[in-house]
Amino acid sequence: MQAEEIIKQNRDHTLFSWSVQGTIDPILVTRAEGVHFWDSNDKQYLDLSSGLVNLNLGHQHPKLVKAIQDQAGKLCVIQPSMATEPRGRLGKMLMDVVPSNMKKAFFCLGGADANENAIKIARTYTKRSKLIARYKSYHGSTLGAAALTGDARRLGAEPTNPGAVHVFDPFCYRCPFGQAKETCHRECIKHVEAVVQNEGPSTIAAIFMEGVTGIVNGLFVPPADYWPAIRELCTKYGIMLVADEVMSGFGRTGKWFAVDHWDVKPDLMTIAKGLTSGYVPMGAVLISEPISTFYEDKMLSNGLTYSAHTLGCAAGCASIDIYRDEHLIENSANLGKVLGECLEDMKARHRSVGDVRYIGLFSTIELVKDRVTKEPLVLPIIAKTLKERGISTACPSNMISIAPPLVITEAQLRGALEIVDGVLDIADRNL
Repeated sequence: MQAEEIIKQNRDHTLFSWSVQGTIDPILVTRAEGVHFWDSNDKQYLDLSSGLVNLNLGHQHPKLVKAIQDQAGKLCVIQPSMATEPRGRLGKMLMDVVPSNMKKAFFCLGGADANENAIKIARTYTKRSKLIARYKSYHGSTLGAAALTGDARRLGAEPTNPGAVHVFDPFCYRCPFGQAKETCHRECIKHVEAVVQNEGPSTIAAIFMEGVTGIVNGLFVPPADYWPAIRELCTKYGIMLVADEVMSGFGRTGKWFAVDHWDVKPDLMTIAKGLTSGYVPMGAVLISEPISTFYEDKMLSNGLTYSAHTLGCAAGCASIDIYRDEHLIENSANLGKVLGECLEDMKARHRSVGDVRYIGLFSTIELVKDRVTKEPLVLPIIAKTLKERGISTACPSNMISIAPPLVITEAQLRGALEIVDGVLDIADRNL
């Protein structure tokens, strides 16, 4: 078939996520390798957002592809009541890299799936019903996960599952409490405790928070004392602390998981994306030792047909091996310093850049019309021009996301940033 016919079939017979169907103009991708993919005209694009920030190992990593092929030749799938070698091995490998208080993993199919199951576990364990999450957050689009989600994507799913309460965020650039760095008294932390007290601590099962807020909501890194303070608050009131590391996990921030930056041990963690780099759908809920002990003599009322899917487990095992063997966590940390320096330089030279935020290979550029008023500068031409110049990345609202695969080299990163720098000239001219 010709490219036009393939695209037409896609548009006529399938739905595209988060899109007005009549306006989409998808790229027909024919092959991919490393940090690049190619369209049907053999035009090369550098994937500067790692797909949906899940392709941490890049496209078509040969060791990961081979691991999936080898497992498919032996055993593709078996019902989840059975034991398999890759299932046990992945569980053990995860316990070697996650926070030390974690004991077991419940395997599922993705991030929303993991958060749905974390909700059930937290409610069962605490015998409480309410959940707290932040407004600038995304936890998934299924009803329970959508209830946790704070951003506008929740609205399309309402009414969602009851019991979710939202709090404001530690977004220092656009502080919801009107504070500047020099006047901040951590109102964002006091606010969370005030909500807990007003909602009734004995009714709250868990607080869900992304390790670092994802790219669509602005990618802001919390102050150094924020996560430890929330941990202390949860311990004080007997509330489960759930770290959603779906996007920020597996080296994305320069550590295995974002909470490692603040030496915080959550009660539960949800993971997906970088677990298999999306090669096979896979997610998991990680539970701490007290919760693991709780289920030794009580029913785990969670289940799904494809839990601990054999191909997914094999892909997860290979992925962890690759992160270690190729020192990709360290590469993220080291190139994260290069990325941060380049972003700060762009901010200094471009009037349209209001703020840059970064940690590891996880960053965003926020565009504004005026640095004093911080009025957002939304320019659809930015994403269009980046695509024309061979850069594929997310440009939500007034931001440019930069979150490349962890396999990227310094030369590739600097080359991509030069293109972004050139596109910022367009933003400056639109002031």
